[in-house]
Amino acid sequence: MKFTPEKYRIPDERMKPFIDTDEIWEFINNARPTKERVREIIAKSLDKNRLNLEEVAILVNTTDPELVEEILQGARTLKERVYGNRIVLFAPLYIGNKCTNNCKYCGFRSSNKDAVRMTLSDEEIVREVEALEENGQKRLILVYGEHAHYSPEYIAHTVKLVYGIKKNNGEIRRVNINAAPLDLDGFKVVKDSGIGTYQVFQETYHPEAYSWYHPTGKKRDYEWRLTSLDRAQEVGLDDVGIGALFGLYDWRFDVLALVRHTNHLEACYNVGPHTISFPRIKSASGLDITDKYFVSDDDFVKLVAILRLAVPYTGMILTAREPVEIRRQVIQFGVSQIDGGTKLELGSYSDSKNEKQDLTKEQFQINDNRSLAEIIDELVDNDYIPSFCTACYRLNRTGEHFMEFSVPGFIKRFCTPNALLTLTEYLVDYATPEVQVKGFKLIDKTLVDISGHQNTDEVKRRIERIKAGERDLYF
Repeated sequence: MKFTPEKYRIPDERMKPFIDTDEIWEFINNARPTKERVREIIAKSLDKNRLNLEEVAILVNTTDPELVEEILQGARTLKERVYGNRIVLFAPLYIGNKCTNNCKYCGFRSSNKDAVRMTLSDEEIVREVEALEENGQKRLILVYGEHAHYSPEYIAHTVKLVYGIKKNNGEIRRVNINAAPLDLDGFKVVKDSGIGTYQVFQETYHPEAYSWYHPTGKKRDYEWRLTSLDRAQEVGLDDVGIGALFGLYDWRFDVLALVRHTNHLEACYNVGPHTISFPRIKSASGLDITDKYFVSDDDFVKLVAILRLAVPYTGMILTAREPVEIRRQVIQFGVSQIDGGTKLELGSYSDSKNEKQDLTKEQFQINDNRSLAEIIDELVDNDYIPSFCTACYRLNRTGEHFMEFSVPGFIKRFCTPNALLTLTEYLVDYATPEVQVKGFKLIDKTLVDISGHQNTDEVKRRIERIKAGERDLYF
């Protein structure tokens, strides 16, 4: 039976544009930071309350170095309270770069004659996933251009294919998607394939700027893209990710717009986005924009901290677009997920001889080329717990159910123990002896920290079961 929208209740406020440009600029232009007000806002966030647009506007307008430092420290404290010291790891896998859009900032743009167009075959996908599994990856995000070839049915096919690929102890337990907006039928098809999060980034929320950057192609339709994740929610795909590409417009506007998008989803569907992403413009083949709105390193660090304070329970993703030094700095102020061992050229994970980036086959240039092993080694050295946990999605702790769990002690009861179990798997299966020693010391230390919140004896028993050969244990 064909899926039709009439099967779902669509109240008046759903699936309608919700960005009011004048409203956002009014908040920004009228915000007057004072020490007292900034500190009140930080305190509100530390009580784990989401901020409103007026409060976010005050933070983005704060320039006093002392207050900016308080914003950063507030974000650091909030991250520790909400997420502990876990960092979730994933890898992007580009399936195809055919695209009918002509985005001025993207290497996949249709007018870029230097781009080498390709779509991985099933056999190539298998080789790529096996290579990722051999490095220890458990979570992937599949990326597609916007093209008729990448239909919902094709996306669903590739998702099922990836889930079925097993190499030794390796397997992919969560497949997220970054692809074009779909209609209701399309989102239903993709949902039924068992995906995790579906990401659609608005790029910039400013309608006029958006129109300039997207002169042709289906992506030119601002409202269709803006309401895409409403359609996902309408069919029950309640795990969605939003994002903005910073450097296209005034960063203050897009920070407020991301919060406005979060408010909209919470008001209409009782659950906000699972993740927010905040990539910055980087080099790409055929790049056709100026640097007018490029974001400085200091402002980038600041905007990440503000987003953390604004939406305490939303995951925040920092990508390998950023150089190592910035990743090390920003990770303290709110980031909960990073990619590791990232390669963007199609087919490059399984090509061990390919050490040089080829921008004719990539969407943009990455600036952190470290392997997954190197990143995990550094995380452990800094007392972060690398996590490949996928338990919530497989136990239906998503959407409203996730929000119910996430507030009262969820992290120490579920997330940290599950992170320790997936770290144990990595240490046993993939780590060097040196990293194994450091990793198990961190696990022992963390077990002491969560004592009283979780049955640590049971966690220890499961760790020993993993050492003995069992896999995929979780709470």
